Amino acid sequence: MSSEVYFSNLRSRGQKDNKNSKIKQLFDGAKFGDLIQEEDLTAIKLHFGERGNDAFLKPVLVNAVVEKTLNSNGKPFLTDTNTLYFGSRHNATQHLETAIKNGFAYAVTGAPVIIADGLRGDNWIPVEVGLKHFQQVKIAGDIISADSMLVLSHFKGHGMCGFGGAIKNLAMGCASAQGKVEQHQCAKPVISDNCTGCGTCINSCPLSVMSLSDGKAIIELEECVACNNCLAVCPESAVSLDFDALPEFMERMVEYAYGAVKNKKGKVGYLNFLMDITPDCDCEAFSDAPIVPDIGILASKDPVALDTASYDLVNQQVGLENSLLEHHHQKGGDKFRGVWEEVDGRLLLEYAEEVGMGSKEYHLINL
Repeated sequence: MSSEVYFSNLRSRGQKDNKNSKIKQLFDGAKFGDLIQEEDLTAIKLHFGERGNDAFLKPVLVNAVVEKTLNSNGKPFLTDTNTLYFGSRHNATQHLETAIKNGFAYAVTGAPVIIADGLRGDNWIPVEVGLKHFQQVKIAGDIISADSMLVLSHFKGHGMCGFGGAIKNLAMGCASAQGKVEQHQCAKPVISDNCTGCGTCINSCPLSVMSLSDGKAIIELEECVACNNCLAVCPESAVSLDFDALPEFMERMVEYAYGAVKNKKGKVGYLNFLMDITPDCDCEAFSDAPIVPDIGILASKDPVALDTASYDLVNQQVGLENSLLEHHHQKGGDKFRGVWEEVDGRLLLEYAEEVGMGSKEYHLINL
């Protein structure tokens, strides 16, 4: 059975159809107001952007969702969880500082910021899921405590799951630090023969689980939490992902996404923003050039249908020159495989449908 996905392009010739107005129309079209009961503490789940990144969802657009939530008599708060890697959002203090520097101040968005898993990522609640890889998942306490949730996702590429959209926003974005470790447990970095033993990766390892042996770097895999700091700093590109492990990694992500919304009883709405469609996650401390033109904004109560429609719309574009996109520039070509050739993000969509998160079949409704 197909799910409804509402779409608005980005053309605008006046105030009544600017981006904020379009967001409000999508909110109404998808009937998100029905998800919010009076006095609901409503989590608006988004990504505040890493320091140095500029492709994350703009705070002024988030304000439109806040206003609609307030008009629905909800009590909105903006939220995300701390990161596993040691960047500018590793604990709640740094995370709040980064959010404010990136523009997510109350005066701009109209809602307070709450880091959902606490000061050091240890505020979490177990959720029973009973799926292939996990019987139980560790979801941020304030995500569980929220009465309803709106999930705002910047749709873009991702090196480990092909693309990042609503499902990834739920999976990594709603997990505690330990939950992120569990998702990455099967997909730890590997070191190739290109290693020169320079020691750069060893100095970057926050847990000191890397060392030199016979002039090559080695990783104590039992202690590694897959923060992937070593991938980013290796000057020889000798540290890489274990691509064979990524299908299981995606399944683990889906099971965490399933757990993030299990207790919400359907009171979750999703918006995907197909703008600044970069090759990488907003967790990077930079933003590469977009791989396709800006497309529009989509809304649905079904995250699988929403991500599938977003994926399809990206692939209908002609790829942009002077971007990381190396293959499939033509209309219909898989743009995310064109960037991350060895990663098939469609596996994530298939497993999400299999576990009952939604349907890949959708009916696109233009507003």
